[in-house]
Amino acid sequence: MNLKHAGTGPLLVTIFVFPGVRLLDVTGPIEVFASANEFGGRYRLNLVSADGNEVTTSAGTRLSVDMAVEDAHETSDVLVIPGGPGWDQMIKDDALLDIVRRLDANSRRTASVCTGAFLLAAAGLLDGRRAATHWRHSRDLALRFPAVQVEPDAIFVQDGKVLTSAGVSAGIDLSLALVEEHCGAEVARAVARDMVVFMQRPGGQSQFSVRARTPHTRQEMLRRVLDAVAEDPGADHTLSAMARRAGISSRHVTRLFYDEVGTTPARYVEQIRLEAAQALLETGDDPMAVIARRTGFGSAESLRRAFVRNLKVTPGAFRARFRTTQRAQALQPGDGGPVPGSGGASVRS
Repeated sequence: MNLKHAGTGPLLVTIFVFPGVRLLDVTGPIEVFASANEFGGRYRLNLVSADGNEVTTSAGTRLSVDMAVEDAHETSDVLVIPGGPGWDQMIKDDALLDIVRRLDANSRRTASVCTGAFLLAAAGLLDGRRAATHWRHSRDLALRFPAVQVEPDAIFVQDGKVLTSAGVSAGIDLSLALVEEHCGAEVARAVARDMVVFMQRPGGQSQFSVRARTPHTRQEMLRRVLDAVAEDPGADHTLSAMARRAGISSRHVTRLFYDEVGTTPARYVEQIRLEAAQALLETGDDPMAVIARRTGFGSAESLRRAFVRNLKVTPGAFRARFRTTQRAQALQPGDGGPVPGSGGASVRS
């Protein structure tokens, strides 16, 4: 679909913002289209909010807007619907969903970033379409909106006039694709070089999620087991528990894992638990013993051994890396530094 209208004016990109919107979901696409103007593109950017007032993002930054939704009469060439951490409440806001429908009806192309896909889905705009969202939320999207065909590994998906992208920075990938469509590959490459990003990043979201990396299986009994582990890593996932859940023998479970997943049941469970522990270490301050219990490792020492064995770093050092971008002098033994001989850099918290 060629979005260039018959007129000679710039293409209008409308970005809808709301309280709690994720900042990079908004500014990523803005930077792409604004940068394109420096290399021959012709875009006009229009930020709108429900009432025309500024909004505060989830990061606490205030965003000024150009107008209220009711004043946005021009047809948009591209409508951008960003996401936010409060998506589970936003999809219950009928007034907000009505705004999304109204803006979509007055746009030639609608694009969502990250959890913005939930707003499109709740508004009925993804029914019967393929879609992407952040890998952590792809299962939720599929379960809540069964009429949507979720592609969990895609960076972005185009289906008709609607484009949906994965987590946060994937909005940049999607916007670059639109710039290439509108202005040609040379302009898109110039923007990518200017922003120091991939023109087309290698791989998909599967690099971020153990469950998404797992090959698809048609074995319903195995899918039940895999889903149960991913949904609650801290539960009982011994071989015998898996066998009871699947209604088959322990030997059959082991054979299915080898044939369908390419690993042992115990190894798969450990990888899921490691991923869950990493997420808790990155985003919270719970003590190691609490994280170990929540993720099924049982004790802080078992958690530590799993990290050292798989990641060559202790949980304390892993958490420290998400507290600062500054390299520090090597930590002393016992400070939570890397395991001797692992080659890992240390960061002081």
